[in-house]
Order: sequence, then C-alpha cells, then structure tokens
Amino acid sequence: MASFSSSLRSGRKRKFKSEINVVPYIDVMLVLLIIFMVVPPANSPSVINLPTAAKSALPPDDYIQIIIKPNTSMSIGINGKNAVTPTDVPDRAALVVRLRALHDDHPEFPVMISGDRDSKYDDVIQLISEAKKMGINRVGLATK
Repeated sequence: MASFSSSLRSGRKRKFKSEINVVPYIDVMLVLLIIFMVVPPANSPSVINLPTAAKSALPPDDYIQIIIKPNTSMSIGINGKNAVTPTDVPDRAALVVRLRALHDDHPEFPVMISGDRDSKYDDVIQLISEAKKMGINRVGLATK
C-alpha cells in the first residue's frame, strides 16, 4: 500500500510540453525588420561616379560642346576652329533652345557632352535624347 499512497500524494503525473515558444523570436524579428526599414541606405542611387576611359578616337576638329557641372549648371559653345566661347545657361530648356540655334547654324557639327564625374547620369541621358530628337546623329561623350 505504500506505493499506492505515494502516488496519491504526488497527484497526477506531469505531462511534458513538446512545443517551442516562438513569441520571443517573432518579437526579435519584428524589431530587426523595423530597424532595417528605418535606417536609410548608405549610398544614393541617383548619383553615379563614371570611370575614366581610354580615348577611342580623336575628337572632330569642330564640334558643339555641352558642359554639365555637378551643381546642375550647364554651358554650351563651339569648340575648334570656329570657336564660340561657352555660355552658361540657367536650365535644360534654355540649353535645348541654344543647342537648336547652334545646330541650325552648323548642321554638320557633332555634339560632344562633357559630364563631370559627380553630375547626374540622368542629365546626360536626357541631353542625348534631346539631341537625337533634333536630328543630330553624331552625339559623343567626352572622357578624361
């Protein structure tokens, strides 16, 4: 009877739970998710530093030169024998008007775009697109 009474004192036999408590793991994952969403990326995808390249060909004798500076200021002029000093333009619309006038005066001149390493890549692409819309077939990029 001793064995019977000892089992009554302990009451029911304990059942072990075979479940994993995942609530703390979910809390940690949510905190990490919020941290990664709030912290901004280290680099800006809108600015690309273009590398220098070797010269593939000599530039033409006379060409229309567009200079894009990193502070979004632009200038346009003619480089070569019939040189016209570059004039600063306030925005892209004024640059397109000046480019159209220079192209009408000198339709055989190609266009050379000199973009600074720190200028926006989109500005260069937009200027190439505008020149192609005007019917300028020869558009090049100046490199160092």
